[in-house]
Amino acid sequence: MADQAEAAAHWDAAYAQGDGTRSWFETHPNMSLRMLDSAGVSAADALIDVGGGASPLAGVLLDRGFRDLTVLDISAAGMRHARGRLGPRADQVHWLTADVLSWHPPRHYQAWHDRAVFHFLTADEHRQQYLHTLDTATAPDAISVFGCFAPDGPQHCSGLPVARYSPAQLARRIGAKWRLISQAREEHITPAGTIQPFTWIALRRQS
Repeated sequence: MADQAEAAAHWDAAYAQGDGTRSWFETHPNMSLRMLDSAGVSAADALIDVGGGASPLAGVLLDRGFRDLTVLDISAAGMRHARGRLGPRADQVHWLTADVLSWHPPRHYQAWHDRAVFHFLTADEHRQQYLHTLDTATAPDAISVFGCFAPDGPQHCSGLPVARYSPAQLARRIGAKWRLISQAREEHITPAGTIQPFTWIALRRQS
């Protein structure tokens, strides 16, 4: 969705319907933690969760001792859910309401996490905008973790078309300056009981 206001309204409406209506909802970010651990990301690292919305990841990372956490999402409504879940601990997280395609990172992060944002980018122009933001927000030796629909995953999600990737395809799409260091497959079970196959990869930036 090229128009930022339209995209924000779309995702605000999706979050307003409650956890049980969102196919991507998970009670615990098991695969995210598995991939971050496999890449050696530690509590000493500055981490940004792109498209974090109402994800429980920030709270779990706080439990693990992370103290430099940023959550970025185009939907203010989604992040209100996450802040409400954390209560007073929400003040320990940096919350950014922005479109990753046009956001200008003011700093570097040692770890970049994206579960189910990149696969919504079906136009080359939008993928290049995203990768420009990724490059601006990281430096050599940074880690990036991506969870996207697998080749046998759904072709649409939340009323939008998606791209689907094998680990090799996703790594190539992220670019040559990132080296694949870990990969996994997940069969995510939605609140409705449907299985959605995901591809997960972790990469280390080389240049």
